[in-house]
Amino acid sequence: MLRNTRISTLFPQIAAGFSRPFFHSRRFTSTLGIHVFHCPDEVGIVAKLSACIASHGGNIQGVDVFVPENKQVFYSRSEFVFDSTQWPRAMMDDDFVKLSKLFNAERSIVRVPDLDPKYKIAVLASKQDHCLVDLLHGWQEGRLPVDITRVISNHERAPNTHVIRFLERHGIPYHYLPTTSGNKREDEILDLVGNTDFLVLARYMQILSGKFLKSYGKDVINIHHGLLPSFKGGSPSKQAYDAGVKLIGATSHFVTEELDSGAIIEQMVERVSHRDNLRSFVQKSEDLEKQCLAKALKSYCELRVLPYEEAKTVVF
Repeated sequence: MLRNTRISTLFPQIAAGFSRPFFHSRRFTSTLGIHVFHCPDEVGIVAKLSACIASHGGNIQGVDVFVPENKQVFYSRSEFVFDSTQWPRAMMDDDFVKLSKLFNAERSIVRVPDLDPKYKIAVLASKQDHCLVDLLHGWQEGRLPVDITRVISNHERAPNTHVIRFLERHGIPYHYLPTTSGNKREDEILDLVGNTDFLVLARYMQILSGKFLKSYGKDVINIHHGLLPSFKGGSPSKQAYDAGVKLIGATSHFVTEELDSGAIIEQMVERVSHRDNLRSFVQKSEDLEKQCLAKALKSYCELRVLPYEEAKTVVF
């Protein structure tokens, strides 16, 4: 939410700074733009951002701002529409770079979904198919704004399986890289994912080393079950079912060298009861994992996720 004390003073400044109205009715070909900003907090940031957009005939549709209590740091995400013939993409980048320098921003990213290339990703998976299949179908139906460049797995899939048939039909390579305790095939994986924007672990049951993460140098997003209380080792769903838990969940987070300790992007929960059998229990758990991962990826691609402190995120 915007802070009322700040916004109430901004619009008079904006209106005074331009001869034409901030919100105007001139017809133009509207293209959606998204901008996220992370910088030291000071008075006038939203005013400058708004003025930049308005000066090119753009129209702000929504702004989310977060200023943590007792911290001089500012986060924002803005959605605006503009005429790409009046505000060319390269000029837009230059304008936001100037703002970034003005406020010593740590992060300033602008994205125009209709003009910019889709994010290129690779998906790593093991034996379980549910998250992988959901991602493939989401990509096929246009629900996920990504291009899946390849699927990498430490589990072999037969040629007539649903996953392999789907990948072959859409021209997506499948790489089977069996792993051992002494060889995680990380160098080969790095060679395959060098041109991607980020990686997705769709129930990939291998731990990526700190060396791999440093060499890759980009974000890796993971999904895992959240069974309460925690059940480790083999068959965690059966362990939780046998223990009679009443609440299950799923967590999507960034991957770090420390297992399952990366900043959380999305979490979901659902109740279970004595009426669930093991099959319905597992189905509910897998459904949560699919939904949670898909929502996390959509939020990430829409620039809704910003790093906050050392192990947190701001998710607009």
